[in-house]
Amino acid sequence: MDYDFNFAVVWRNWDLLAQGLGLGLGLALVSIAIGCGIGLICAFGMLSHYRAVRWLAAGYVSAIRNTPILVLILFTYFALPQMGVALDKIPSFILTLSIYAGAYLTEVFRSGLVAVPRGLWEAGRAIGLTELTIKATIVVPVMLRNVLPSLSNNFISLFKDTSLAATIAVPELTFYARKINVESFRVIETWMVVSLIYVLTCYVIAGLLRRLERRLAIPR
Repeated sequence: MDYDFNFAVVWRNWDLLAQGLGLGLGLALVSIAIGCGIGLICAFGMLSHYRAVRWLAAGYVSAIRNTPILVLILFTYFALPQMGVALDKIPSFILTLSIYAGAYLTEVFRSGLVAVPRGLWEAGRAIGLTELTIKATIVVPVMLRNVLPSLSNNFISLFKDTSLAATIAVPELTFYARKINVESFRVIETWMVVSLIYVLTCYVIAGLLRRLERRLAIPR
C-alpha cells in the first residue's frame, strides 16, 4: 500500500479530542446514574404482586430493548418536538441513553433481587422494619454488590454508545473525529487514533471497575 501516514493534523487537534472524550464520559456517567434509578424501579415493578405493574414494566423493557438505540435517539430529538416536547441536543441524548440503559438494567437488577436470600427479608421483618426500609437498607445494597460486574459492563457499553451522539451534533469524541476527518481528509490516521482512544479508555474503565468489584465483593 503506497500511503504516507501523517498524524500531525490529529495531534494538532488533540485538545478537541480530549474535550470530546470528557463529554462522552460525562454523558455515560449521567445516563447510567439515571438509568439505575429507572432500572431499579422497573425491577421491583417486574416482581410486583400486581399484574398490571408487572406488564407495564415488562412492556417498557421489551419495547426499548427491541428498538435500535439510533432510532430512539432520532425519535427523541426530531419527533418529540413535533409533539410539543423540545429538548436541546445534550439533554435529548441523555434522556434517550438513560431510558435505553434503564431497560437493560431492569433485567440486571431483577435477577439480582431474585438472588437476594429470603432470610434477609425475614430478618428485617423480625426486627420490625417496614418493607420500604428493608428494600432501601438491606436488599438493594446487597443486590448492587452482587450485580456490580454486570453494571460495570453496562457502563462500558454505554460509553461506547455515546459515539452515536454525533448523529445529532453532540460534540463528543466521534463528532470531533468526523470534523477533523472532513477538514484534513486524513481518514486512516483520524480513525486509527480515535479507535485507540476508545480502546484504551474502555480498558482503563474496566480495570478501575474490576478493582472496585474486588473491594466490594461479599466474602465467601
